[in-house]
Amino acid sequence: MRTSPAARAVGVAVGAALLQLVMVVAFSWPAARTAPRDVPVVVTGPRAAEVADMLDRARPGAFDVRTAPDEAAARAAIADREAYGAVVTAPSGPKVLTASAASPLVAQQLGAIATRLRPGGAPVAPPVQDVVAADSDDPRGAGFGALALPLVMSGLAAAVLMTFAIPSLAWRTAGTAIFAALGGLDVAWIAQGWLSLLPGSYVTLAGVMALTVLAVTGTVVGLAAAVGRAGFGLGALTLLLLGNPLSAATSAPELLPQPWGTIGQYLPPGASATLLRSAAFFDGAGGAGPIAVLTAWATAGLGLVVFGGLRRRSAGEAEHGREPALA
Repeated sequence: MRTSPAARAVGVAVGAALLQLVMVVAFSWPAARTAPRDVPVVVTGPRAAEVADMLDRARPGAFDVRTAPDEAAARAAIADREAYGAVVTAPSGPKVLTASAASPLVAQQLGAIATRLRPGGAPVAPPVQDVVAADSDDPRGAGFGALALPLVMSGLAAAVLMTFAIPSLAWRTAGTAIFAALGGLDVAWIAQGWLSLLPGSYVTLAGVMALTVLAVTGTVVGLAAAVGRAGFGLGALTLLLLGNPLSAATSAPELLPQPWGTIGQYLPPGASATLLRSAAFFDGAGGAGPIAVLTAWATAGLGLVVFGGLRRRSAGEAEHGREPALA
């Protein structure tokens, strides 16, 4: 049944308006509702219980306050990505430890807490020490946060090109792997060598970038192989419209509305941002989960390609079976 041009125009306009609404909500809502929610923080020293109570009363639900036996244990918790910061109390006065490399926004908020810890009559707030600092060329993390969107968009574009330019699914898969390797090397060079956004091992960073590209491009190539052109839309909706704003690349998962902050870490953009921070600043601490997530997406993409190949073969055999037999 064919629809009239007027009905088609109305339908397309309504669909585009709904898509626009989804995009605005997806990108604006997490940013507008950014606030600390159960952010892991360590307290230690003789006044640890007092400080923990003060934090709970000052910002209910904002911090997940844990205790550590001493300052060394508190620093270890930060280095292992078990906490975003710490408050160390001592007879000489308290001090605040932050890790801007984990999240500049959280570090800023923990620094503001120092004013609440000012002893009675003290002219200045306790000192704040950034024990795992962000790169000096990107102290606010703006450049780091800007890496997520281009990685996803270029991965989507590559998947479209691969699908339309390479008929063979096997060679399409090979092309995806080659693109991921080259993309990892190129983006890591730009992020580290040119823009100086990330310290650490270039090879490791290139590996993280390559795994990210493979997860994104491989997933969309697989969706297209399995369900056709609709796979492009499904991939863009999941990885771009949902995954990018929930990646917490410019903040932290605990600063996003829940459960969306947690969900974002199970999507490639969020897992990639967390893994890059771990690889660049924390010697890989906390990277096992994101590696598993990215690997799972890449593997799922390969599985979808195989499924699409089996469907194509089945359809070809069925078509061959309907051909009339030769005399």
